[in-house]
Amino acid sequence: MSKFLIVGLGNIGDEYAHTRHNIGFEVLDYLVKENDLKFKSDRLADVAELKYKGKQLILIKPTTYMNLSGKALNYWMQNEKIAIENVLVIVDELALPFGKIRLGPKGSDGGHNGLKNIQEILGHTNYPRLRFGISSEFNKGNQVNYVLGKWNDEEKKTLHERVKMAADAVKAFAFIGLARCMNEFNTK
Repeated sequence: MSKFLIVGLGNIGDEYAHTRHNIGFEVLDYLVKENDLKFKSDRLADVAELKYKGKQLILIKPTTYMNLSGKALNYWMQNEKIAIENVLVIVDELALPFGKIRLGPKGSDGGHNGLKNIQEILGHTNYPRLRFGISSEFNKGNQVNYVLGKWNDEEKKTLHERVKMAADAVKAFAFIGLARCMNEFNTK
């Protein structure tokens, strides 16, 4: 059975729950709830295992805080013996309109502390990622408050369907591969 490591980026703690920066956690929470699974606390992460169409998806929400996400990713990748091309990192993205998703095989950290740490630990940026658009509707100098802020009422209207689409993209990534998944979801 092929194994995949799905890493949802976010920060632990109630003050960060349901913030834009925690969209990676929200997508994995959706997958776990949809499949009637539970996360268990384990080394450096909350972990759940999803079996989907003959594939095994190890879902992790790092408990290291965002800026040390690479530590959890690397540990679980080694522990589960998962190749880098079977790793998918779910991350918030300011450069995309709200709710848009973009999958890709590599890319820069774009100033994102979670991705910076992953790059430092892996020594490269060649790993698949799913970027979830949170838009950049904030005043100059207010980026941190915006990213760590809760979804606004307008965003909440369609957040669930956008999270569902991202969760569907995660399953497609494991089942049909990154290239076909990109073709299917990068235009939605």
